[in-house]
Amino acid sequence: MKLISYQHAGKARFGAVVNDEVIELSGRLAAPDLAALISDAGQLEQARAIAAQGVSDYKLAQVDLDPVIPQPRKVVCVGINYVKHAEEAGRKVGEYPVIFQRYSETVLAHGKPLLRPKVSTHFDFEAELAVVIGKGGSHIDAANAMEHVAGYTCFNDASVRDWQFHTHQYGMGKNFRATGAVGPWLVTADEIPDYRKLSIQGVLNGKVMQEGKLSELAFDIPALIAYISQALPWHPGDILATGTPSGIGFKRTPPVFLKDGDTYDVVIPGVGTLSNPVADEA
Repeated sequence: MKLISYQHAGKARFGAVVNDEVIELSGRLAAPDLAALISDAGQLEQARAIAAQGVSDYKLAQVDLDPVIPQPRKVVCVGINYVKHAEEAGRKVGEYPVIFQRYSETVLAHGKPLLRPKVSTHFDFEAELAVVIGKGGSHIDAANAMEHVAGYTCFNDASVRDWQFHTHQYGMGKNFRATGAVGPWLVTADEIPDYRKLSIQGVLNGKVMQEGKLSELAFDIPALIAYISQALPWHPGDILATGTPSGIGFKRTPPVFLKDGDTYDVVIPGVGTLSNPVADEA
């Protein structure tokens, strides 16, 4: 099942997508939002039953998409999580995953413009698979970690590289306004029996720049969920961005950076295509 958050007639709503038709779920279920829906197995089954009836409320093109989870409590990102990407970055995969955070206010939806900031032209792309948490918890065992996954979506952790490397902390370069994209929808975990069979591409103006397979993750999804849960509790709707494959712009010769008028797509067959234009910050 594909689930979306969106705006229609000035109201925040959520629903299911079937063949580019939107079946509204908000108001028909007790859950107030998508994060609450994915935390409740009973309501998810009700949602599937409603979606199976196939009675469309809108065309997908008629709604204004929000980020899949409009205001996640946290967005946790992983760096240097593909071996080839580590090699191109001049890094080695360490004993522990490289973890950093994004503020939810920096994240925007499919179709919305990524903003190249006024203070930098070093605006780079990072295609990623993101995990959406459905079941919260702390001190999770890796053997049980996949039970906490509600589903998957696409993510672009677009990065302001010069600001990222002002210091040894990544934070500033990863948290400019409107620089992270997520969507277009959440594909529920039952639709993806084995995420390791997924592939990923990052495509700039129709040209493939990044390619990878999720089987190539240095730290797999259960390990990441378990590791982070030792420090922070997971909550329904939290997002885990699993890292980007090789091909990033600033390690190319010459470097390739996003500019006004570009479009960057994150393509994960079986999950979806997240597409965002690029615009200069006003």
